[in-house]
Amino acid sequence: MSAVKDTFEAKVLAKSSAKPVLNRSVDFLSSVRFGVFLLIILVILSIVGMVIIQQNVQGFDSYFASLTPAERTVYGSLGLFDIYHSWYYNFLLLILSLNIILASIDRFPTAWSYLVSPKVKATKDWLLNQKAHSSITLTADTEADAAEKIKALFESDRYKTVITESKTTEYGQNADGKKDFSNVITRRQLTVFGEAGKYNRLGAYIVHVALLTLFIGHFVALQSGFDADVRMIPGDESDQIQMIQFNLDKRERFNVQLPFSIKTTDIQQKLIDPKGSIDVPNTLDWRTQIKITDPEYGETVADVSLNKPFSYRGYRFFQASAITMGSARNIDLQLTSQADGSQKQLSIPRNGAASLPDGTYVEYEEFLPDFVFGAEGKPDTRSGEYNNPVAVLGVTPPGGERTRVFAFAGNIAENIPVGAPKLGYKWRLADYEKSPFAHVLSIKYDPYNGAFIAWYFGGIGLMAALVFVFAFSHRRVWAVIEPNQFGSYAATIGGDTNRNDAAFEERFAKMIDKLEK
Repeated sequence: MSAVKDTFEAKVLAKSSAKPVLNRSVDFLSSVRFGVFLLIILVILSIVGMVIIQQNVQGFDSYFASLTPAERTVYGSLGLFDIYHSWYYNFLLLILSLNIILASIDRFPTAWSYLVSPKVKATKDWLLNQKAHSSITLTADTEADAAEKIKALFESDRYKTVITESKTTEYGQNADGKKDFSNVITRRQLTVFGEAGKYNRLGAYIVHVALLTLFIGHFVALQSGFDADVRMIPGDESDQIQMIQFNLDKRERFNVQLPFSIKTTDIQQKLIDPKGSIDVPNTLDWRTQIKITDPEYGETVADVSLNKPFSYRGYRFFQASAITMGSARNIDLQLTSQADGSQKQLSIPRNGAASLPDGTYVEYEEFLPDFVFGAEGKPDTRSGEYNNPVAVLGVTPPGGERTRVFAFAGNIAENIPVGAPKLGYKWRLADYEKSPFAHVLSIKYDPYNGAFIAWYFGGIGLMAALVFVFAFSHRRVWAVIEPNQFGSYAATIGGDTNRNDAAFEERFAKMIDKLEK
């Protein structure tokens, strides 16, 4: 037995080595195992790209500073800080794409033959060798009636059916055991063929197309565009985005010129509990209002919310995160006159201003959530929490000089300089709308909509294709009908499927049971 096995393996090896090198290379590149191996490597690299913070992503600076010099050198030399733009990542994508194309070319003709030239005829012996098979006796007036009964049964199980007729020739034997050509018996045989879900045979190739679309869109987006996280502070305006280029232990910052300028006009954080913190668990939504000034198209004002990105000339703006240093979107001031004790109310938006009836001009300069005097006696904030909120104002009386005024949320003694009445008023912060210091928007530049093609056509198409492949199957059944010696008809029924064998066998058994009853 061992000698036979060795001989067989030697023949297979000799046959394989006899192939030209080019053919063996193509066979290797088109093999499913090689494709699965490449896919696993790409998945692992993608996971590494999620674990290791990539450059131009918010928080990269602090992450880079936390690494040891050895880690910085190793990660940088391997390109792990920008893994999706690395040469080896794109090379693996290219080889995997080639594998998918070659595998499709190699196997598609076989799959296509199931559609254009299905096997509509079968023999009794072949059916008995199928995993799902059965032999039953039918009572019918004619052979055609028996075939119609089985056809109706197949169609009730949603098979598309066809009946074919063929003739078989059997020869008798003479005394020497050879064929007796003078004793010829011709038998008529009807075959009922039914199939369902034949297009499932193309499911694998739909998956291949979706994967290639995903890869091509991803490659185009990476090569023609960029991703950057930009801090949006109300009042700031710029026509450039600062990017980071990493080269081993050296980081270089450079600016990318935009064809328009972006100004942050407002940021808002909708809280579950307005009296609570501005942390993520207490947040319903972030909203950033931006004004785009374009020399070619004029001004555009847009809101970017958590579930409402904004697109403009190939640039897409998404909410990424927030710098949760406490600030205020609006402040409400209560002013008490030193002259007559009358009170006035004043509301000012962030970076805004308002005027009193006497012409005093009040500007909202800054908000300090946890007021404290710094090392040099300058006003500062101890933390980002709203422990001791203060609004810093710039007040200019009619004909006077601009004076800095502090409006505290709580009462403070008048003998303390920062709490003393200024310009004839006692200033108090009556209320405020909580808002973070800044929002962080993720700006993705994709001039050819590569990401859109990748994720919407490739990604959604891939999920739909996988559902189509695994949730359905190509089911085929045959029934060979022959008259028997008792005047009834013998039917040999068998079938197969390209997947979900257990479910097919259960369905086949129920169909046979129905036919027998």
